[in-house]
Amino acid sequence: MLRVGPLPEEPLAAAADFHARLLPGIEAALRGGADPLTIVFLPAGHAHRGWRLAAIQSLARTFAPSRVNAVESDGEAEIAAALDWLGDAAGVTGQILTLDGTGAGPVL
Repeated sequence: MLRVGPLPEEPLAAAADFHARLLPGIEAALRGGADPLTIVFLPAGHAHRGWRLAAIQSLARTFAPSRVNAVESDGEAEIAAALDWLGDAAGVTGQILTLDGTGAGPVL
């Protein structure tokens, strides 16, 4: 797991900061064998979704078969549950899970 942020509020500035400051370390971790890697973003507005998803999908493609995913949350219990689930989800990569703490509800 790698926590990123806080990042700028403006989406373009946040994307630029992520790519310039954080991406080299993420790539180094993946080259060093971090698998799976889950990146934890703090919650942000919908305008951040595009650049975040593009970055995660690109990392997943570049470093396959390593698994790279992200979660968006500031809730520790939610992050821990998502990490546990992702650890057992061998086919999930290149995804962002937005966590809200309310759970998925009962299985029907």
